[in-house]
Amino acid sequence: MSDCNDPNCPIHGNIKVRGAQIIGKVVSNKGKKTVIVEREYTKYIYKYERSLRKRSRIPAHNPQCINAQNGDIVKIGETRRISKTKSFVVTEIVKKA
Repeated sequence: MSDCNDPNCPIHGNIKVRGAQIIGKVVSNKGKKTVIVEREYTKYIYKYERSLRKRSRIPAHNPQCINAQNGDIVKIGETRRISKTKSFVVTEIVKKA
């Protein structure tokens, strides 16, 4: 982890992380300073008495000091709106790919 001057970094910048904390897998890092984090969860359907496997893809800000790559398991935290689609920021890498 190197030092950065990103104002949207939760460690070195001045952005506050509040609300949801989600752990998921990075499936794309093609955007500039952006990663797509995918998390899988189950939803129970009472009518059929079965569970349905679902997944959600969340765009998150990726500071250059953290620099998450494809396949990494990361923890993201909810923050204020950073851009049109990003409301989460990567806070730490739980497991490297």
